[in-house]
Amino acid sequence: MKRKNLITIGIGIALLAAFPFVAPVALTTPDRATRTLLAQGYTEVRTTGYAYFDCGKGDLFATAFEATSPSGQRVEGAVCSGLLKGSTVRLD
Repeated sequence: MKRKNLITIGIGIALLAAFPFVAPVALTTPDRATRTLLAQGYTEVRTTGYAYFDCGKGDLFATAFEATSPSGQRVEGAVCSGLLKGSTVRLD
């Protein structure tokens, strides 16, 4: 293989290897998730990082959370959102 192809493959492998460490920071919106949950009546909201596999195809941001629901029960879930859409609360 040519040197240029090897470098391209190496960069691709490095990006894939870095994803699990970068995604929790780059693809979460804790402030937006907290605002969304508070607006829907949740209390004691605590964001817990990136929500792997909890959101749909059109969702770019996935923030995991723990909170007290409007009915008083402790719940866990994810707030999913995209660039050109609102936020969706999904419970586990």
